[in-house]
Amino acid sequence: MKKSDGKILDLARRVISQEAESVANLTSYIDESFLEVVDLIFNSKGRLIVTGIGKSAIIGTKIVATMNSTGTPAIFMHAADAIHGDLGIIQKDDVVLCISKSGNTPEIKVLVPLIARMGNKIIAMVSSVDSFLAQHADYIVRATVDKESDPNNLAPTSSTTTQLVMGDALAVCLLQMRGFSQEQFALYHPGGSLGKRLYLRVSDVMDLNVRPVVGMNESIQNTIINISQNRLGATVVLDGKGDLQGIITDGDVRRMVEKGSQVEHLVAKDIMSHNPKQIDINDMAVNAFNIMQKNKITSVVVMKEGRYVGLVHIHDILREGIV
Repeated sequence: MKKSDGKILDLARRVISQEAESVANLTSYIDESFLEVVDLIFNSKGRLIVTGIGKSAIIGTKIVATMNSTGTPAIFMHAADAIHGDLGIIQKDDVVLCISKSGNTPEIKVLVPLIARMGNKIIAMVSSVDSFLAQHADYIVRATVDKESDPNNLAPTSSTTTQLVMGDALAVCLLQMRGFSQEQFALYHPGGSLGKRLYLRVSDVMDLNVRPVVGMNESIQNTIINISQNRLGATVVLDGKGDLQGIITDGDVRRMVEKGSQVEHLVAKDIMSHNPKQIDINDMAVNAFNIMQKNKITSVVVMKEGRYVGLVHIHDILREGIV
């Protein structure tokens, strides 16, 4: 390890500590003016238009993505592009969130009066409340930082972090006010394991055409054949009325063999496990996985209106990428 390595590690720790402090200081700006901004966006009949330039523009695109994914319609409009034709993005009922650390960049000074002339409400997310943007906005969300975390106090670091966090605070407050549910979240996130956890049900992942089952008095030989043919590592035991009595897994078969039992004298009910774990066909698939994980099993009995309809196997869930 070089002597300079220690200095680098110290610098990295200082950056994290300083940015964490900048974020912590934001709590002092969560006041009535912040609540007014949340109410404005929530009650707007239009969309939230987010604009900025440079690194603030990059933060703006993330805020837009978070808003859209949590129920608040939002569009990003780059400040430079806006003054060269993209201003038409803004419609009559839209609210504009303008993000800038200094609030004094040339593009902002041109853009803000144009938006004001259109009659749209302007929210300034800004560090300096004495800036041009803050002075000409209708509302202010303070993302004030004393200094950036880089040694030269030049690179947008602490400032963009605070902008990002304030954007999250707005989005989550709006999510709460809208009563945004897990089901709605799933509609906006159908892809990836997160979305699948929220919308895929047992019926979506199990093979509805495979229903391994034997009777109470089925021979062990036929029971083993049934388990093998259905390739789920288990079969369910039903009584004469079709009611669930138990389950036999390949593990039960192995234990039977290890005990040296006389196979020819045994039937399914002799080696089945009573009270198998069950799940309703309309329950979430991730719940089936949780049952398997908790009980260290690979299959769960699937029921519909109190009747056995099949098995859901851990491979069904893994294949869908739920976990």
